[in-house]
Amino acid sequence: MAEVPSQSQITTGKRILLVDDDPEIVETIRIALEAKGYQVFVARDGNQGLALADRENPDLIVLDIMMPKRSGFLVLERLRRTRPVPIRVIMITANEGARHKAYAEMLGVDDYIRKPFPMDRLLESVQRLIG
Repeated sequence: MAEVPSQSQITTGKRILLVDDDPEIVETIRIALEAKGYQVFVARDGNQGLALADRENPDLIVLDIMMPKRSGFLVLERLRRTRPVPIRVIMITANEGARHKAYAEMLGVDDYIRKPFPMDRLLESVQRLIG
């Protein structure tokens, strides 16, 4: 009789690009997403994020706003301008400003989460956007 795989062994096959320059946040989010069966790619700045998005064609991008070389806003603007089929994007930020959220929404962000956040909040958003 075949053994039923545990929840942690089931892979969704969905690919997520995590773009953030904070090693602690990257590691925490990566572990949580991989535990749910997602394949995770990591970029440490906006330029690397765009290069990986082009190469890996992820199902979803988790994108920090404040990063070296190219901000999350510039990454999102470029993704929205150059992609025929938009990639789902969740922006995460420690910034409290309402203007940032409004601008992200104008650019077509799928979700906007303020740091610090409970990991369940991010996982629910990921599940809702890509299953």
